Amino acid sequence: MKRRMLGRTGLDVPVLSFGASSLGSVFRDIDREEGIRTVHAALDAGMNYIDVSPYYGLTKAETVLGEAIRSQPRSSYILSTKAGRYGENEFDFSRKRIQDSVKESLDRLHTDYIDILFLHDIEFAPAEIIIEEAYPALLELKEQGVIRHAGVCGLPLPLFEKVLPQIDADAIISYCHYALNDTSLLSLLPLLEKEGVGLVNASPLSMGLLGTRGTPAWHPADERVKQVCLEAAQFCAEQGVNIAKLAVQFATANEQIPTTLVSSASVNNIRHNAEWVDEPLDEELLAEVLHILAPVHNVTWASGRPEYNDPQQRAAKGEQG
Repeated sequence: MKRRMLGRTGLDVPVLSFGASSLGSVFRDIDREEGIRTVHAALDAGMNYIDVSPYYGLTKAETVLGEAIRSQPRSSYILSTKAGRYGENEFDFSRKRIQDSVKESLDRLHTDYIDILFLHDIEFAPAEIIIEEAYPALLELKEQGVIRHAGVCGLPLPLFEKVLPQIDADAIISYCHYALNDTSLLSLLPLLEKEGVGLVNASPLSMGLLGTRGTPAWHPADERVKQVCLEAAQFCAEQGVNIAKLAVQFATANEQIPTTLVSSASVNNIRHNAEWVDEPLDEELLAEVLHILAPVHNVTWASGRPEYNDPQQRAAKGEQG
């Protein structure tokens, strides 16, 4: 597995990493043993950066992951988890809750430190709470050695533009903004480079948009986006190629994006994903798929508070028009 440096953290991460949300049965019901086998398959494939959150499966993902990694040497994997989001509509970015949350995560994960702690989906909180209370709580934990690095994550790109110049972030997680249908994350790269912030890209399949099964009913994208993405996936299938392969190869090929998270609770899926990274990218197929997706390129959806979404939504509407 190829590796890249994650900003100024000093962490050498694989270009494809393991997102553990699937261990919380967020996509389908899985049992503990299946989850543990998948984590071990990811580690065997070189995907030794693992990201999780207490929100995923309402602590189930952390619990299963903890069982999977407790038999592994702590130095053999890089671990990140999150704080601040605990349910679909349950957010608490207070200093006390963050401190308690990290203690609970350490217990579930059977470790005494976290490599990176992210504030989870910060677009649901006013910026001043993140800047003045939540992030300083992370810096205290960093000083204590409980966490090695600190960062934030969320969907709307304007939130990073607003918050990053005001905090000393080591890394961010951005999702659904560097995939076949949406490459708007590229606009953030100059700021990340200027601030020395490491970038973790997540969801190269845009939370299920890019697949032949059709998008999950809960997906926030509009119907036009869903239909065009489905057409692209079906076109790949007609060529005998899984669009997931093209998506993973596309995301990991960009040297400016250190790592991309993929999530699956299937041993075979994880092995395939890892193998695809080293296979040559079909440039002709890629060009055809990007042409199909062009009408909805960079069209996104709102998440969180209006002040983080307005500029992005105007841009999206402009592109649709």
